[in-house]
Amino acid sequence: MSTHANRERLLLADLLEGAGPDAPTLCEGWKTRDLAAHVVVRERRADAAGGLLIKPLAGRLERVQREFAAKPYDELVRLIRTGPPRMSPFALKQIDEASNTVEFYVHAEDVRRAQPDWTPRELDPVFSDALWSRLEKMARVLGRKSPVGLVLRRPNGQTAVAHRGTPVVTATGGPGELVLFVYGRQSAADVELDGDKDAVARVLEAQLGL
Repeated sequence: MSTHANRERLLLADLLEGAGPDAPTLCEGWKTRDLAAHVVVRERRADAAGGLLIKPLAGRLERVQREFAAKPYDELVRLIRTGPPRMSPFALKQIDEASNTVEFYVHAEDVRRAQPDWTPRELDPVFSDALWSRLEKMARVLGRKSPVGLVLRRPNGQTAVAHRGTPVVTATGGPGELVLFVYGRQSAADVELDGDKDAVARVLEAQLGL
């Protein structure tokens, strides 16, 4: 049975293939080629991928990612589509699902929403619940840099506190939109923001996410 992560992986590969290597993305400074290289390095070069979280390793990550970005674009897309090598932790279904469901969803939207003709994507309820479950667990980490209190609210009333503080801004939207919002894609996320006008402006400009 296909997992959420695998479905999002294949969708991301399709979007990257359709957009071509030089299309814009929501990742500042990255074209589709750079985004594809990032995904491949993250899964296949653990010696460099540590730079995503460990600052002293960031330089090595940048060098390795540039090397991969120089590879044929079709090869990068193929590596994403076929998945990580057997010895990679991401080859384990449980780790893949836990680590890549949100990762691939966000990056797929990075490609889709940077195109001028993009249209909203309707998520099925099961996938929306899966995104919400992960969002609840990660909300405090993703919202830690919010300059004001930040609450995430689903239309059904479920809430998650992303950051404690005052004044408070409440972001209301579907789980997929809220995920994009706290992953630093505030301007591209379809959410309704309630709160003090200045507080809302500060949240929109904040560097949310990992």
